[in-house]
Amino acid sequence: MIGAIRALPRTVWLVATISLFNDAASDMIYPLVPLYLASVLMAGPKALGLIEGVAEAVSSLLKLFAGVLADRSGKVRVWVVAGYGVAGFARPLIGITSSWLGVLACRFADRVGKGLRSAPRDALISLSVEPGQRGLAFGFHRAMDNFGAVIGPLMAAALLAAGVGLRHVFLLAIVPALIVLALAFAVPEPEHPAARTKEPVRWTFSGLPPSFRRYLLVLALFTLGNSSNMFLLLRANELGASATRVTLMWALFSLVAAVLSTPLSALSDRWGRARTLGVAWAAYAVAYLVIGLLPGADWALWVAFAGYGVVTAALEGTEKALVADLVPRERIGTAFGWYNLVSGIFLLPASLLFGWLWSTLSPFAAFAFGAGCAFAAAFLLWFWVRKGHDGGHSLP
Repeated sequence: MIGAIRALPRTVWLVATISLFNDAASDMIYPLVPLYLASVLMAGPKALGLIEGVAEAVSSLLKLFAGVLADRSGKVRVWVVAGYGVAGFARPLIGITSSWLGVLACRFADRVGKGLRSAPRDALISLSVEPGQRGLAFGFHRAMDNFGAVIGPLMAAALLAAGVGLRHVFLLAIVPALIVLALAFAVPEPEHPAARTKEPVRWTFSGLPPSFRRYLLVLALFTLGNSSNMFLLLRANELGASATRVTLMWALFSLVAAVLSTPLSALSDRWGRARTLGVAWAAYAVAYLVIGLLPGADWALWVAFAGYGVVTAALEGTEKALVADLVPRERIGTAFGWYNLVSGIFLLPASLLFGWLWSTLSPFAAFAFGAGCAFAAAFLLWFWVRKGHDGGHSLP
């Protein structure tokens, strides 16, 4: 495994390093946003659902836009640089907001940056490796991303323990963001077959295989129950965990995901994408049910966060590797644009619905709905997408 990771192209290593620093900056802030909203700005689950849903929905539209235009031009690097730059400067501004609308604006700008970079970055990774390395490459990228998500909360916890206020923690996130921007300028442009100059820009599924379209429909169902992870942090806080403990739980989740992302995603190179992803989605449903049922913030909650990290490690890289397997090389940017659009646009109804179920019924009702969507998606992936691939041939 170590030898295979070392053999990955320089581009993959560079993008993975960028993700490490970017998530360190992002996750200094991310676990503290729901606490900041609740304790400083006096906003509840409905405001959180609106903020996360709107921000992710707009981001998703931009992911398709950037992916299609990257295919059109044959250039992906410019989108990567612009995306990391916008997000890096937007996140720290949360520290100077005085209302939840200000947080919404900052999260909106942050997600705009993510929207500009996500599909071109995923296409860049896919174009830089052989098909048999896709699970490994995306898993390694997610591992470094998650290691950054370990460093960020630990930095935040250390700053809070030292008496630094929430607002100042947000402002200090500018430091790793500047490192990200410097590294982004060093990313080389991959060989990417551009669309013919007279061919119109295609914003539809034209040229994308039926199996990919079925996969997107099932992904939409899974995403409908996959609300913002901020609800997990809010759940931990509701069960009695302090701000410091919440950040440490998030760090534990990220550490487990970081350690296991590479081997579990690489497993899909041998065991099959759909098989691996179906098991991961089913395990996700179980994790949601457990978190929804827990009575308090004791050792079981720590175990639940670690288990959720295992699930996340198995599904993140595998989802993206399956996208690359299902589409032709010249449409890879568009395909990742559609993948990111679907996985993001449904976060708006998912987060709004989750917040409504939480406030109107109970936290367990919200988590149970998410689990039901995940179980249904796993079933359809196994028996509809997998069996229907390429006119009846089974997809591993």
